[in-house]
Amino acid sequence: METSGFAHWLVVVVEVFAALTLLLLVAAVLVVLVTWFVDRNQTSNSVLRNFPVIGHFRYGFLRLGEFFRQYLYSSDREELPFNRAERVWVYRAAKNAENTNAFGSTRDLHAEGEPFFVNAPFPALGDRHVKPKPLRIGPYAREPYDHAAFFNISAMSFGALSAPAVRALSQGAAQAGIWMDTGEGGLAPYHLEGGCDIVFEIGTAKYGVRTPDGKLDDDKLRAVCAHEQVKMVSIKLGQGAKPGMGGLLPAAKVTPEIAAIRGIPVGTDSQSPNRHLDIGNVAELMDATAHIRELTGKPTGFKAVFGGMAWIEQLCDEVDRRGIESAPDFIIVDGAEGGTGAAPQTLMEGVGLPLREALPELVNTLIARGLRERIKVICSGKCITAYDVAWALAMGADFVNSARGFMLSLGCIQSLQCNRNTCPTGITTQNPKLQRGLVVMDKRDKVANYARNVMHEVGIIAHSCGLDDPRQLDRTHCRVMGDDGISVPLVKLFPYP
Repeated sequence: METSGFAHWLVVVVEVFAALTLLLLVAAVLVVLVTWFVDRNQTSNSVLRNFPVIGHFRYGFLRLGEFFRQYLYSSDREELPFNRAERVWVYRAAKNAENTNAFGSTRDLHAEGEPFFVNAPFPALGDRHVKPKPLRIGPYAREPYDHAAFFNISAMSFGALSAPAVRALSQGAAQAGIWMDTGEGGLAPYHLEGGCDIVFEIGTAKYGVRTPDGKLDDDKLRAVCAHEQVKMVSIKLGQGAKPGMGGLLPAAKVTPEIAAIRGIPVGTDSQSPNRHLDIGNVAELMDATAHIRELTGKPTGFKAVFGGMAWIEQLCDEVDRRGIESAPDFIIVDGAEGGTGAAPQTLMEGVGLPLREALPELVNTLIARGLRERIKVICSGKCITAYDVAWALAMGADFVNSARGFMLSLGCIQSLQCNRNTCPTGITTQNPKLQRGLVVMDKRDKVANYARNVMHEVGIIAHSCGLDDPRQLDRTHCRVMGDDGISVPLVKLFPYP
């Protein structure tokens, strides 16, 4: 009886399975027929009209192609924005793994525009590294900021980043002794959680310190800067990936918590104005800088993408009229190669000066006007390896910021999902299921390792050039390959004034 009962149920299961399979086949045939009919009769897509049903595979392959190229087809030096060799360097630095290679470099040392450093014939014995000395930012502010680390975390907002990502960055920054820029999304508890130094950014929408009509709320700003960890205030005029356009946080990322911190409605696109409502010229920028510095007591400067230096000349003229103390305490120059969570391709690829031009032009302008010591220069724009950071210091930067480098240290795989709330590593998503993959206790150590290893290896480059301090690097220590295959010194391409 038992065997007969089992056989009966087995027959039932098989029959049900067969029926379901038949239903699925019928459904699949119906879907194909309906799709064929719709494709054949629509008028907006010629491929689908001529090749109904099978034409859809083209879009699937197009979508998956970027991922297959990353792992199967591209060489170590081909991909953009960061190739495999660069990403692997960051991953190894974040893991504190041995960062050595064998046999020879895969980098094309003869490519036009490729920079490289010139070693000294008799460097100091051993592997000596002098700890960077603190630089003072904002000598005329009530609370000047003395900071030593020359490599720091660039502006990334809570909202664009997940809470676990911000927490890991904050805690890792504290371990490494570097600062963290909040980005334009306001000050979140997660920024403060780790105990690191904070640069508070005021974007064009003034998130976190805004009145209902989008103006600056002095009381809210005073409350933000009352936190001891907030060391500086940065006025964001623009960013490299989208100059002339405000930030965009898609509605899917505007959770109740993010909306409360920013002071905006829940579940709607968060679109910032393309510029500050109260800053329409150099004089108004100087007024805003002076007001914020006086209100908060913190060093205050601005972040911008440059299309030329004429307006910086005007700013220097204004400083001459008002007095040296009126100058911005720092300028963050963002190259056109900067990254973002969401921006039009047209702006991302075609507007603004790249860092390799903007940085030396800004430094030279400040030198010529006698303001180089007064105004500290901070730069950002695809500086993720020790080699990139050393180049920026040689060009004249006092500090180098990186955003995507630290995202890679968190485990970013460059899946290009930042604007879709589907980041597979939990870094740029507000989906709790995806955020689960980012374990703060592990990632914070990798953030700290990455920062320390970058600064250590910049020290190795400086030591090879015969210097004790990486900030001693200048344009005489670096050469750039010309179009004739012969390199020229940076100082010849960008001579000091």
